[in-house]
Amino acid sequence: MAKTIAIIQSNYIPWKGYFDIINMCDEFMLFDEAQYTRRDWRNRNKIKTPRGVEWLTIPINVKGKYYQRIDEAQVQNTHWVEEHLKTLRQNYAKAGSFKSYFPKIEAIYAQIAEETQLSRINYVLLTEIAKLLGITTRFTWSTDYHSEEGRVERVLSLCLQAGATEYISGPSAKSYMDDDLFAQHGVQVTYMSYEGYPEYPQVHPPFEHAVSILDLLLNVGDDAPKYMLSFKR
Repeated sequence: MAKTIAIIQSNYIPWKGYFDIINMCDEFMLFDEAQYTRRDWRNRNKIKTPRGVEWLTIPINVKGKYYQRIDEAQVQNTHWVEEHLKTLRQNYAKAGSFKSYFPKIEAIYAQIAEETQLSRINYVLLTEIAKLLGITTRFTWSTDYHSEEGRVERVLSLCLQAGATEYISGPSAKSYMDDDLFAQHGVQVTYMSYEGYPEYPQVHPPFEHAVSILDLLLNVGDDAPKYMLSFKR
């Protein structure tokens, strides 16, 4: 039986392309046993404001923790939740679907108001936002399986254990992936392309694609799938 999976580190409120990959899979595996990287997408993402693109960042304890894993990373405090909601409220109050979608986003954040583990915070946000988009993909963790040594070997092993026949990868992985090795084990490698996204009504011009999925939801609400690549338009 055909089965498509992707294996990606969890991100904080990622952009629409991340959710397109989720929607293209039967199983989406979070690889949070990977090393936590600072100034990356694990704990921050971009939103549009009248001043341009700005970051929303979760404060993480990093002092002396140079080699901690993503699933070991802890937040410095829980005040960031209300701060992020306040920032979203201030910058999207005039967005087209703010009134209908901001209460839903607030309800999701309420679930993580006291959560201190970054990996868990991202998991809740990813799974709940996926529901808002109508995505039914199964979420798992790479730690549910046995990991092999070696970058490519590890991914292939996880694919085989999960019963995958197709593996969806981000385009940047072309530099190190071994498509022939995967093919020898009956797994087709497909590289995601982010070309062809249509623009949508964005409350703060000029238009920018590379911002959080929350920008799309707060601007167009239920019409969000129309501006993504994985849904039949």
